[in-house]
Amino acid sequence: MAAASAARLRQVFGEQLADSLRKPLPDLTRRRVFGKVRFPGKVTAVLGMRRAGKTTYLHQLRRERIEQGAGRESLPYVSFEDERLADLDASGLDLLLIEHARRLPDAAAGSVIWHFDEIQVVPGWERFVRRLLDTERTEVLISGSSSALLSREIATALRGRAWQVLIHPFSFEEALRHAGQPRPDDRALLTSRDRARLERRLLAWLATGGFPEAQGLDPSSRRQLLRDYVDVAMLRDVVERHGVRNVAGLRWLVRHLLGNAGGLFSIEKFRAALKSQGIPISKDTLHQLLGYLEDCFLVRTVWMESASERQRMVNPRKAYPVDPGLIPVFDRTGRANVGHALETAVLVELERRRQEVTYVRTPEGYEVDFLARGASGELELIQVCADLSDPATAARECRALDAAGKLFPRARKRLLALTHDGLPAEAPPGTQVQTACEWLLNSAE
Repeated sequence: MAAASAARLRQVFGEQLADSLRKPLPDLTRRRVFGKVRFPGKVTAVLGMRRAGKTTYLHQLRRERIEQGAGRESLPYVSFEDERLADLDASGLDLLLIEHARRLPDAAAGSVIWHFDEIQVVPGWERFVRRLLDTERTEVLISGSSSALLSREIATALRGRAWQVLIHPFSFEEALRHAGQPRPDDRALLTSRDRARLERRLLAWLATGGFPEAQGLDPSSRRQLLRDYVDVAMLRDVVERHGVRNVAGLRWLVRHLLGNAGGLFSIEKFRAALKSQGIPISKDTLHQLLGYLEDCFLVRTVWMESASERQRMVNPRKAYPVDPGLIPVFDRTGRANVGHALETAVLVELERRRQEVTYVRTPEGYEVDFLARGASGELELIQVCADLSDPATAARECRALDAAGKLFPRARKRLLALTHDGLPAEAPPGTQVQTACEWLLNSAE
């Protein structure tokens, strides 16, 4: 590396380190993450869709350490989005360590916790991070655009030494706090008026979604913002990253998946629909595109529960957007389906709680929305319905849960309705019936 180039890099790193020491930490809505965040000897990789709040979460972790007594000199934050670092490669990262030691000599050896934002843009970054873990006795936290910090890439690059933290857009509870309306401490003591007010907020959140920048915007501005998010995810995280050429097919796929939340998606049927519109595309290409959209967290898919891998593969998946606020932006029917938005919110919340999720189809042809597996192997069958007040609707949903319960006798059964008025007159035996507000605002049950 030329002396002039090295001097320039050291200056940029020095400025970033100085900023991390003196700039006020952003005082933003605190994010809730389920489970342990950091493990000794591992990298904490903060993953999620663009604009979901990953950088904010890094600053939150820094703030928490400071509140516990750590000095800011031991909590450096470096953003590799700085255009002055555009040509940086891994060989130049050593200059960051040199500059840190020179400018912040009081940072105790082994106590430094590095926070790297967008480090994935630096070729060879993983070797540098691995060396930090091995030789510097330090902790490392990284975040970045979801497309460049994919789970399998981290697992390969860091050889099992990464611990993943998933950041989705605001949950209902986070959105309430963001709006200055914290969840009530004891929801069992809510008056009917307070409960109705909370349920109206839930309805508004299902339409608005949880992207932090979308909170409080007027509908027109919010729609444009969310469209821009999707366009950036498609172009930067899919087209540019993977060299996708059939952009028309990709756009059709995105519009279909985001506008048909909770729908069964068949590659073969969608391919036929595109062909009828004069857009030729192969099944392999569609499988790849769907994988890319999942990898950048724009789309979440749920497989059918089956012990047979072949059965899983031949049956259609259910597809959801990563945020219910995307549904009305891409819905073509002109009538937003609040039930689909609620189902989307439940799936994303299950992922937030680190549950593995499938859906169940019984031999009788009944379908249950979700089978959730916890870290300890516990099972729960969850059926979501906006309104269960009609006895025929409640009976249909309970029949599906009972049939699935026979296939999974260890699983708890839960029935979720949108509002208190939408609950069935009687709770079926062995099934917990709740409003979505109650379930979403509980940390876990």
